[in-house]
Amino acid sequence: MEFGSNKEESRQIQQRLKRLEEHLKAENPVLLQVVHSFRQLDQVAYALGLLDHSESFATRVSWWPMISILGTFSSGKSTYINYYLGMDLQKTGNQAVDDKFTVVCYGVDETPRTLPGISLDSDPRFPFYRISKEIENVDEGQGYRVDAYLQLKTCPSEKMRGKILIDSPGFDADEQRTSTLQITDRIMDLSDLVLVLFDARHPEAGAMHDTLQHLVSGTIRRADSNKFLYILNQVDMTAREDNPEEVFAAWQRALAQHGLTAGHFYRIYNPNAATPIEDDARRARFESKRDADLNEIETRIKRVEVERAYRIIGVLEQTAKCVEGAFVNHMIELRRNWRNRVLITDAVILLAILVLGGGLGFFVPWWTLFFQHPVITLLGGGLVVAGALYIHFSVRGMVARRMEKRIDAKGIPMITTEMLRRAFRFNTSPWRLLFRVTPVGWGNRVQRRISSVLADADQYIQSLNDQFTNPSGKGHKPMGDIGAIVDLLPTDEEEAQRREEDDTPRERGAV
Repeated sequence: MEFGSNKEESRQIQQRLKRLEEHLKAENPVLLQVVHSFRQLDQVAYALGLLDHSESFATRVSWWPMISILGTFSSGKSTYINYYLGMDLQKTGNQAVDDKFTVVCYGVDETPRTLPGISLDSDPRFPFYRISKEIENVDEGQGYRVDAYLQLKTCPSEKMRGKILIDSPGFDADEQRTSTLQITDRIMDLSDLVLVLFDARHPEAGAMHDTLQHLVSGTIRRADSNKFLYILNQVDMTAREDNPEEVFAAWQRALAQHGLTAGHFYRIYNPNAATPIEDDARRARFESKRDADLNEIETRIKRVEVERAYRIIGVLEQTAKCVEGAFVNHMIELRRNWRNRVLITDAVILLAILVLGGGLGFFVPWWTLFFQHPVITLLGGGLVVAGALYIHFSVRGMVARRMEKRIDAKGIPMITTEMLRRAFRFNTSPWRLLFRVTPVGWGNRVQRRISSVLADADQYIQSLNDQFTNPSGKGHKPMGDIGAIVDLLPTDEEEAQRREEDDTPRERGAV
């Protein structure tokens, strides 16, 4: 029954990828080719035990442009979303009014609808497909409560066509803190743009310690740190201060203390819910700065369609490099530790048996029974070998299970703890060689396939670049129509032929 279930799940994932390819065939030919490369990377992951055949790396990336709004409680996240959409979609207030992650997408009904979290967890078209399993892994017993973490809202605003927007709860004092942070990390990885909002009424570091620690210290060294915009919201509340500029300066100092000395900083407030500013000159200055920053933020939001394509190709490239580098090295180390512990445990048990048997044999010479008849000798030897093998394989399994519980993928980007533990089980199965050095499935063929994926990623980036620029200024003009770049890509027949050529690896970066 379980085999049939896995087979059905494998068929479903292939159907999902096929539907994605059908959508991208007209919408973005470059990304259509990227799906093909993800399929190649999946084959590598299957060989290494990283992925089950019912999974795909392509399903772990959002193929829709995605904007997330993160920050502290009462920092004005929902108010900003309502302003951007031009409608009152999210509840607002000075206290926490929503303790769930809200995924907003376009809806055809004029009346917005709110759907439970299972609508996201069970729909493979959304980036939170099967998020309940990840919640369960980090917070046991919480996976079934996905409705307590997520909800889906439809919105008829034209600004939401082809985009996904996520409003997050503040996590400063959240009872579901571990799971909330796990989902927050997932959102940051998937998003093309991350707006991090702070409350201008409480700009000091103490009031936003957790936000600074997780959303500032944890993001400044990311390769995609450029997608984070840091926004001091509700600055109209500071207009009556003797020196409102000091409020902004205090906020920036708090960010700098956590390592953020350069980045995108904005100060805004909702024009429709602003506190009146009586001084004309000060009001004009506030409004001028507010409008400029709001316009710049909206411009960045409009750019996510282009940034989405670069982000997806970047995920492809980073995943391939991570599998080739961090994962393989980590698995080699895990296998080495596992082998050493098994051998040491085997030696201790063998020594204990010899000492116990020798001590008993001093008083009762039981070992002489083995030499009384050839049949008894043969049976006795067989029992000894069988017993030794039973003990050895029992020790292998026991050591592997203990190590697996402590395995954590922290520090290995693009690889989850669940994936790493699955690969470890795959590498420590009873039929795997104990003294193998490299991970099971790792070999020249797999390495060539990864090299091919990395070379393809470089080509995809060049194809995207050709839409906007031509450094030489000769030959042809930058293409404005994304459909035109399909001519630069190989046909399906050429692609299939190249995939089969495993004699020599392609050089990375080759076009």
